Amino acid sequence: MTDDRWDGWSPGPQDDGRMTSASTPTDPAIQQVPASPMQPPTAHDLSTSRLLRTSPPPPTGGWRRTLFDVTGGRVNVGNSAKEQRRLALIRQVGNPLHGCHRIAILSLKGGVGKTTVAAALGSTFSSVRGDRVIAVDANPDRGTLSSRVPLETEKTVRDLLKDARDIDKYSAVRDFTSQNHHRLEVLASESDPAMSEAFDAYDYETTVAVLERFYNIVLTDCGTGLLHSAMRAVLRSADGLVIVSSGSVDGARSASATMDWLDAHGYRHLVEQSLTVVNMVRPGSKVIDVSKIVDHFGQRCRAVRVIPYDDHLAQGAEVDLDALSPATRTALLETAAAMTAEFPPHVTR
Repeated sequence: MTDDRWDGWSPGPQDDGRMTSASTPTDPAIQQVPASPMQPPTAHDLSTSRLLRTSPPPPTGGWRRTLFDVTGGRVNVGNSAKEQRRLALIRQVGNPLHGCHRIAILSLKGGVGKTTVAAALGSTFSSVRGDRVIAVDANPDRGTLSSRVPLETEKTVRDLLKDARDIDKYSAVRDFTSQNHHRLEVLASESDPAMSEAFDAYDYETTVAVLERFYNIVLTDCGTGLLHSAMRAVLRSADGLVIVSSGSVDGARSASATMDWLDAHGYRHLVEQSLTVVNMVRPGSKVIDVSKIVDHFGQRCRAVRVIPYDDHLAQGAEVDLDALSPATRTALLETAAAMTAEFPPHVTR
């Protein structure tokens, strides 16, 4: 008599009639994969990162640092979120750079604080980075960039051009520049308007060819004349572009018109990768909606940063980062960090 429970199963020639695990129908979903042999630990497993307990870095200042100091480091509450953000910006600005990066700073309209932005941005770079930073005054109409740093020499870019072939070391270039205590150097333009008009494309290219041998960042403070011969050379050699606008209707229109001109003359790639700085040269007004200015330029360029009104910057004199408000310092760090984002990757050799 056949038992339906076996479903026709019968022992094979080499089967003793007992159900084994190999012959028992099982669910593939619950089959176990044989475990691989355990590898014994090696010396590589005793790394510093695994063995040492991590703790937040000591606070950089304020009551948090005071608490850390008076307790001998036993109480470490770390930095505030705001301070962590500041330190992250500093790390971004300090990213290593291989070779020379050339940044042009321009605007069609005067009075928007372009030269002040050039000096403040350059000082921010030089105060954070360990390499050399220089700002060049390429304004043909008696530029005032040299007045933003303590004057150490009466020599100008014209003097450097006369000796260009003999400049073979950094100390030789230093004879032609003035430097502030943030280590930003400035190469002044010719003070005689008749002489400065002769500063053409060839002169600018020669100047940059000298400077890029000794400096990692070269900022060029351009004039307002886009048709000037030197401007064509500036735009051809620029790795990055900063377009300065004020927080006013006419300032924003002029900055946008600058982009229109660049688009129409073959520099759209520079505009798309440019940074717009909205410089609040006057105290805040409730009439102007600055957010709409930011939105407008945000659709035309890579990034937009706003530098708030600051009494120290409004003086139009020497730029001292230590005299700025914390909000202005942060805004400058954010601007510099946005520029370093376009730096080419550093290759370690």
